Amino acid sequence: MQNTTVNVTLRLDREIKENAEILFKELGMNLTTAFNVFVRQALRQGKIPFEVADPFYSEKNMGRLRESIAKAEAGKLKKRALIEE
Repeated sequence: MQNTTVNVTLRLDREIKENAEILFKELGMNLTTAFNVFVRQALRQGKIPFEVADPFYSEKNMGRLRESIAKAEAGKLKKRALIEE
């Protein structure tokens, strides 16, 4: 099998692209190499090679939500009026 390359077009916010280029340069690679590393790792692992998570579901936040639910169930929350103007 002969290796051939193809061009891939990505759309990124300008600031994200510039910051990524700075980071990858510090790591000794360019954006193309970094993208190749990402794709190769995804193919090896059969998944995105890092956790994609919503911070809402972080352990810290879930703990705070459990505490709030426990307080609500125990009747320990203060009632406040919502005043809309």
